[in-house]
Amino acid sequence: MKELIIATHNPGKIIEYQALLGADFKLYTLKDLKVQDEPEEDGKTFEENAIKKVEYYAPLFDKPVLAEDSGLEIDYLNGEPGVLSRRWLGRKCTDEELIDTALEKLKGVPFGRRGAQFRVVVAIKHTKDSKPILAEGITRGFILEKTVSKITPGFPFRSLFYVPKIGKALGEMTIAEESKIGHRHIAIEQLLPQIQKFV
Repeated sequence: MKELIIATHNPGKIIEYQALLGADFKLYTLKDLKVQDEPEEDGKTFEENAIKKVEYYAPLFDKPVLAEDSGLEIDYLNGEPGVLSRRWLGRKCTDEELIDTALEKLKGVPFGRRGAQFRVVVAIKHTKDSKPILAEGITRGFILEKTVSKITPGFPFRSLFYVPKIGKALGEMTIAEESKIGHRHIAIEQLLPQIQKFV
């Protein structure tokens, strides 16, 4: 059994990574390891924050660590909320607040101008002294005028994010459907040879 630490407190992310990596991997979260501390995510890019997280957590453990930074970038809003996705209002927001903010800012904007993308940068360190290995994934879509699925805790925008090539919002998709276009899937696919080699 391969063991990997996913540096997150987000329960939704661990479910997604387990589905992406498969049953051969035993994944641990920060909650499993009773780690409460977290670095300040003050980077200006997803890459800066992903590196900062993996560099912060890797020295704490004797297993490989995977960290990420991700968020929604809305074209009409010049890339907002971007790296501030969870802290869009200048503080840590609830899922409902994030959905309400997106809908309010896009009120009256026609569908064709509601383009957006989910972006993730994933970083892995095999040991505390190794150099981080990075991969990026992007999924394009559009922001709907209302939620069309149950809100997934920790992933509020999935209920608004429509992907034309699948014909559904992310929140409506099966794991198999999302694996074809998901931003984390794209990034993990790039990193998997490295993960398999060292984990």
